[in-house]
Amino acid sequence: MQRNAMIKRKTNETDIILKLEIDGEGKSKIDTGIGFLNHMFELFSRHGLFDLELKAIGDLEVDCHHTVEDIGISLGKAIKKAVGDKISIKRYGTVILPMDEALVMVSLDLSGRPYLVFEADFSQDRIGNMDTEMVVEFFRALSNEAEMNLHVKCLYGSNTHHIIEAMFKAFAKALREATRIDNDIKGLMSTKGSL
Repeated sequence: MQRNAMIKRKTNETDIILKLEIDGEGKSKIDTGIGFLNHMFELFSRHGLFDLELKAIGDLEVDCHHTVEDIGISLGKAIKKAVGDKISIKRYGTVILPMDEALVMVSLDLSGRPYLVFEADFSQDRIGNMDTEMVVEFFRALSNEAEMNLHVKCLYGSNTHHIIEAMFKAFAKALREATRIDNDIKGLMSTKGSL
């Protein structure tokens, strides 16, 4: 069973092509025009063992908002499409992950109902050419399009880079857990009969 997706998103503000393979090896080819974001998606791919190709051209002369948000939309759509009918997937994933002084928890449910809870304070407004306030916007867009219940919480930490890096790594590992096939699960992991 192939669990992959290709998403093309073109607006007046961005032009994005994204390819995702759920059952991958952690290979990535990333070009978002935002150095720090490239690094985060390389981490996401490697730590979740997802194969990810991402090419994004955005109006970075304005700011990074449209690019980051539209990548979140595109990745969310790709996750939803690649997971498919959700037969025999574990559905839930939770990871608590350290990054030096920072500790981050990510918990998610591929429930078909989008909801984001995001709790973190960043001491820096920017890392490289990315506004740190865009981290929550990325996860909100992703949660909405993937129809995922997503909780992202910094338990503690002081270095903004470490906190955000831990978020992307923890998200990758939690998503890996939730999308895993468990042959003991017959049909959907739901009493409703649908997700």
